[in-house]
Amino acid sequence: MALRIDFARMMAPRVTGGATEAEFRTLRTRFATVHEAVTADAAAGRYGFLELESQAAEHARVLAFTGPLRGRYADVVVLGIGGSALGAIALRTALGDAFAGANLHVADNVDPAPIAALLKRLDLARTLFCVISKSGTTVETLAQYALVRAAIDRDHRQPMRHLAFVTDPAVGPLREIAVRDRIPVFDVPPNVGGRFSVLTPVGTLPAAFAGFDTSAFLAGAREMRERCAVGELKANPAGVFAMLQWRAHTQAGRGIHVMMSYADALRDVAPWFVQLWAESLGKINAEGQHTGPTPVAARGTTDQHSQLQLYMEGPADKTVAFLVEREHRADLKLSDAALAPVVEHLRSRTLGELLDAEQRATADALASAGRPSLAIELDVCDAHHVGALMMLLMKATIYAGVLYGVNPLDQPGVELGKRLAREALVTPKRTAADSRWIV
Repeated sequence: MALRIDFARMMAPRVTGGATEAEFRTLRTRFATVHEAVTADAAAGRYGFLELESQAAEHARVLAFTGPLRGRYADVVVLGIGGSALGAIALRTALGDAFAGANLHVADNVDPAPIAALLKRLDLARTLFCVISKSGTTVETLAQYALVRAAIDRDHRQPMRHLAFVTDPAVGPLREIAVRDRIPVFDVPPNVGGRFSVLTPVGTLPAAFAGFDTSAFLAGAREMRERCAVGELKANPAGVFAMLQWRAHTQAGRGIHVMMSYADALRDVAPWFVQLWAESLGKINAEGQHTGPTPVAARGTTDQHSQLQLYMEGPADKTVAFLVEREHRADLKLSDAALAPVVEHLRSRTLGELLDAEQRATADALASAGRPSLAIELDVCDAHHVGALMMLLMKATIYAGVLYGVNPLDQPGVELGKRLAREALVTPKRTAADSRWIV
């Protein structure tokens, strides 16, 4: 496996306002302290996503369950939202060309039109629904489940043959329903939050049904975990990502962190990262200050033609992290005969070469305008490398939590919204509108 971070364009003098070598030495010293604190918390069991060995038995259950059912289901549908859905979407996109199993769908919202359309297309006889909620109380997921369960019951089908749950190992409505109706159920460890749960059955159960190599996925995560277990900054990719992004924000005013994929297979890693970075770091710190960076997802080359102008000449408040696949799993050669002399630069080239050239040119253009960027480079987008990438970003998030002085594992702002939504359902009366502000 080869996964590396090229951060030359985050450094001075390559980029105006980049970190100097003297600053990097200071960052190395600070990182040693941050890493020590994270290591101590990990030893105390705070970061369950790192505890892959203790979760091996549950992964074995996933494989034992999905293996004999290969071929029974044409479609597998994830019912979930946020951390219970974004990981599955990222894996489906990243590994979809290795498809060897059921069609994987993810219903991650409660807009009735697309859900109705999906249910209409499915053959219930050959469909399994994975209902995923860590707490088992997520209102959107329970609403989706209620619709699906009613359809299964109307069709006089056995729920245990068309449903599988992923939830808390002991409590919650989904656990109670599973016990009552003998529905297969898989555990999310108590010390693993939703946005950190892609390495648990939250990610591996739907991925295994889709035919992806979940063992290689977890092996890549373990390998990256070991690379990120050292306190020397230059040897720790997660540390480099966290320290340079934090430094760019707090010392250079660059608090908008764009993740821009230059491989379509990796495009949905960016929205997964957006939740991870935003929900973990956007907090009120111990001093009562509102803090945290703002992550943004972008896609190359498409967003060169929509967002890049802003990144080049708009406010100097952004960094860009490129996701790059260096070895294209497939490539297409351009036809020389179809190219007129005015496009001579495309002769004897491939689409892969064009994509690579576009990414390098974008990074160089940003640097020439004093806009910092880094590149996370995967040799190839396979299960092993994707597992490593996701582990890198999760570990970087934990480091960043220490740097920003916040708890990266909670989400009090989200919980308030959930509570108010429940109250609005219980008391659905609308507050009288102020007509002065309605057009």
